[in-house]
Amino acid sequence: MMHAFYDPLRTYEENLVAGPFGLPDAVVDPPAGSPAAHAWGVPVHSAFGIPAGPLVNAAYCAAAFRHGFDVAVYKTVRTGPHPCHPFPNTLAVHVKGDLDPSTARRPVLADERLAGATSISNSFGVPSRDPDVWQPDMAAAVAAAGEGQLLVGSFQGTRHGGDAQALVADHATAARLVAETGARAMELNLSCPNEGTGDLLCFDTPGVVRVVEAVKGEIGDVPLVLKLAYFASDDALASLVGATRDLVHGYAAINTLPARLVDERGRQALPGEGRDTAGVCGRAIRWAGLDMVARLSRLREAGDWFEVVGVGGVLTLADVVAYRGVGADVVMSATGAMLDPRLGTAVRESGATA
Repeated sequence: MMHAFYDPLRTYEENLVAGPFGLPDAVVDPPAGSPAAHAWGVPVHSAFGIPAGPLVNAAYCAAAFRHGFDVAVYKTVRTGPHPCHPFPNTLAVHVKGDLDPSTARRPVLADERLAGATSISNSFGVPSRDPDVWQPDMAAAVAAAGEGQLLVGSFQGTRHGGDAQALVADHATAARLVAETGARAMELNLSCPNEGTGDLLCFDTPGVVRVVEAVKGEIGDVPLVLKLAYFASDDALASLVGATRDLVHGYAAINTLPARLVDERGRQALPGEGRDTAGVCGRAIRWAGLDMVARLSRLREAGDWFEVVGVGGVLTLADVVAYRGVGADVVMSATGAMLDPRLGTAVRESGATA
């Protein structure tokens, strides 16, 4: 059953209070010697870890560090409290092969048969506690990182109607609040599918530039990576990178892929208004993550260096090697870590991301 770290059979609130779950009793000793790899420009023992998602508070981040995941991304926070979507949030997604554009245009079966599922839904709606709660908790997560380990603070702004200026300001405030925790690296989430798949900020290059400039004004030299969705258009991706590469440390790709999820009777699989489409992560989206990393790597060759963080469908050591092979500097695994909490140790010991 898929119970390591985040337990999808429990509510988000239950996970916050009682998790993490399903982890081995034995913890992993840090390797000898100085850290030889880098993530967000910071020395780490292994440029491998868990992205924003399963690590909902400091207890989860500390557990990730203890079990050999040297990079831990604290689940995306906001400037104010925001509720989680109704339970369930994670279903098994049944896709034969890849969730490619043609497959995603059709209804996709999703249900609660999570045992052994390698593709799952991610439908939380970016919940956040009040900064008075998450700031000291994120600071504790920062402190939990040992030598050669890195806590990354993930954040995003919140839309309040159509006021673009207010959205920019809210992103800047969120960035400042994260920086106050002592986080040495940050990730700006521009790509949550639960915020509206057709209106993702990452596809609005002028809007991203305004946000990033405001954020950098608050955080200074703290390394900032932009979390992206899958770009179907090479020109659109090149435009975004061209406009932001001098402002940021790098790019992480991908978040998830959207799909219309239905039950065996063809009804909406996830309860609640606006949840007919949800983000899918795991094996079915591996192709898209690899494709984006390869394309970002080619864009990097055409100008100044930036870091590329590969995410999506990383379940095994072989997947890590594949991502490194197409140009990923850092590799992250969410579903894979939930399936196999020993994956961090295996990757570290293999030297695949050293």
